[in-house]
Amino acid sequence: MANASNALSSPQMQALVSYLEHDTHPTIVLDIDYNIVAANTAYQRQFGVEGRPHVGAKCYRVSHQFAVPCDQAGEHCPMRKASETKVPERVLHIHHTPRGPEHVDVELRPILDAQGEVFAYVERLNSVAVASVQPQQSGLVGRSAAFNEALTALQRAAPSQIPVLLQGESGTGKELFARALHAASPRAGGPLVVVDCTGLTETLLESELFGYEKGAFTGALQRKIGLAESAHGGTLFLDEIGEVPLAMQVKLLRLIESGSFRPVGSLRTVHSDFRLVAAKHKPLKEMVAAGTFRQDLFYRISAFPIRLPSLRERNEDLPLLIESLLRRLAPGAAPRVDDDAMKLLRLYPFPGNIRELRNIMERARLFTDDGVIRAQDLPP
Repeated sequence: MANASNALSSPQMQALVSYLEHDTHPTIVLDIDYNIVAANTAYQRQFGVEGRPHVGAKCYRVSHQFAVPCDQAGEHCPMRKASETKVPERVLHIHHTPRGPEHVDVELRPILDAQGEVFAYVERLNSVAVASVQPQQSGLVGRSAAFNEALTALQRAAPSQIPVLLQGESGTGKELFARALHAASPRAGGPLVVVDCTGLTETLLESELFGYEKGAFTGALQRKIGLAESAHGGTLFLDEIGEVPLAMQVKLLRLIESGSFRPVGSLRTVHSDFRLVAAKHKPLKEMVAAGTFRQDLFYRISAFPIRLPSLRERNEDLPLLIESLLRRLAPGAAPRVDDDAMKLLRLYPFPGNIRELRNIMERARLFTDDGVIRAQDLPP
């Protein structure tokens, strides 16, 4: 402990603390006993509470209101692992903040002494703006382990240009995740263009995606810009990509690989710079084996797969989702669900996932006259 104390008061550590003061990200320095020994201005501004200084407090008490370290309270503790591996760790946690609980992306780096032993840690915290732990009028909400796992993957993929494949049952919120991925990316200032591939023939999909020239076919009375060109500088989201006709898949592959295409009826080549996000609920691997989906296209779109959990896997999120959906369905006058109705909803498997839950809530609120949804207001 004496060595650790000396190291914390060393000129090198003082220089580190001074350097972190200029970091625009909220950052703290921790000793090996979980004590916060320094916090920069950005941290105090975003996570500080007036009259309650965090320096000197235990990190798990400040961030989680736990009486014991995270790993002893059922959470993943990056400090425990970093002390063993001596390499940086990153984890998504739900932190208590002055604004209430929030998703926070935590990056923790161990600081080694001259003997190669860990004597302190630098922890950088970034609030996740694209998802909420509290009821919201829009966007992603959730706090369950299954939801956080998907959100962690999204946070990892968002800053890069890697193609992302969202996988999950129908109704799990794939478009919401695509919008969150776009919002968290460097392309957030550009457009998000959604292409629903369901039920489109090869000809119709090609004209929608690539656009067409005037006179390219009967009814083409003027030139039309395609959705791929509209996505320039942003994100192109191909929803239900498993529905793309086989003959169209080779043209789609060329678009994804080169960013180039020809509008229908044109000799000119158009280039579009976009980030690709695709979604599917069909088993693409089985479709590849059956010859109904191109293997090269499958490998091109699935560089970074993210599995979205079903509602059955995130039962813990049910009250949060219900309150958020009711706020969205009835802004300013959202009803509440009583305990008996909530017990019934928790027992239901929701084969249609969040989409089905939304339909159930929309129906139930029409049956309540006093702002309380009861068991008899739910469908049989």
